Amino acid sequence: MPSTPRKIINDPVYGFITINHPLIFKITTHTYYQRLRRIYQMALAHLVYPGAVHSRFHHSLGAYHLISNAITELCSKGTEITEEEEVATKAAILLHDIGHGPFSHALENILLEGMHHETLSLHIMRLMNEEFGGELQMAIDIFTDKYPKKFLHQLVSGQLDVDRMDYLTRDSFFTGVSEGVIGYDRIIKMLVVHNGELMVEEKGIYSIEKFLVARRLMYWQVYLHKTVLAAEKMLVKITERVKDIFDKNDSLLKTGTAVDYFIGEFDGKMNEEALQNFVRLDDFDFMHAIKTWSTHPDIVLNTLCNSILDRKLLKIKLEAQPFIEEEMHQKLHNACQVLNIDAHEAGYLCFTGETVNTMYKTTDEQINILFKNGQVKNISQVDNALIHKTLSSAVKKFYICYYE
Repeated sequence: MPSTPRKIINDPVYGFITINHPLIFKITTHTYYQRLRRIYQMALAHLVYPGAVHSRFHHSLGAYHLISNAITELCSKGTEITEEEEVATKAAILLHDIGHGPFSHALENILLEGMHHETLSLHIMRLMNEEFGGELQMAIDIFTDKYPKKFLHQLVSGQLDVDRMDYLTRDSFFTGVSEGVIGYDRIIKMLVVHNGELMVEEKGIYSIEKFLVARRLMYWQVYLHKTVLAAEKMLVKITERVKDIFDKNDSLLKTGTAVDYFIGEFDGKMNEEALQNFVRLDDFDFMHAIKTWSTHPDIVLNTLCNSILDRKLLKIKLEAQPFIEEEMHQKLHNACQVLNIDAHEAGYLCFTGETVNTMYKTTDEQINILFKNGQVKNISQVDNALIHKTLSSAVKKFYICYYE
């Protein structure tokens, strides 16, 4: 009988991560999973934080490590998790981001209109399940919350899942932003299953509070940093402009990659042809496309592309109130004059929008605290001033991006 493959990976955040099950080994060596090495975890955040060049591959392995620890902890507290369930849960977290496309959230629903990354993850998981002879079915059931043990799904995807624990820990590590540091190890130690659902022991309240505050701070300081926001909106405008001027006879728009299919042929249906093109698509393809389009005669397209390549980004302002129309008209007029373009074309270089940061949505997400007396309370109902007053309040900011 062949020996079980065993692999040890040295992770800069957690140290050694061990892979010691045939199915897990098969997933991590699969071509679809290896593609995650070529997708940045934080899109263009490295234009502000140069160290933020870690990949979705790093993140999924980190989440796998955390879920392994969480399962060990829950089992030590008497929660029944079979070996098959353990492997399936680990498989689900490894594959939870398999559907991310180039630059992840920055281009989500833009390059592939109407396609959410979780939907694409499910498509790819089903494709791999067919290839693996049904070995991933339980993982898919856990991922889609169809498996009877709800807490397994909550570990993979929930308000307090290991996905969030890893990306906050990892992103703060690689950006050097200490405000994102959380006590992930203590949170995992405080996890418990009660009435079939994942909860946190009472003594873990302050660690959860720190987790939620860290998440809000990381959004404003990193994920929604105004320069990061400007760069990522420019990726969107590049994609929209290429689609707007696309002509199948224009050889200067052709990149020779799967990007061409999604710019000129994709009809919004994720059939086998679309899926096979998608699993060949990564950040490198789209960056190659930007370099190709940077020499295109269309002034709007080459201006946007060269601005990304040279990090001469659009200017951006964030304010608490919407920008007045007069200011927008002034920015548009200036772009028209400088670049000798019309108002429609200037709209790719001058635009407004809004961004929202909510720490905790009490309407559809819950972190439940289990008290020593057996009482269960949503964390938003716990008698604690910081949580009670600011936990669920959304912060909205309006932005204007413009060429100068």
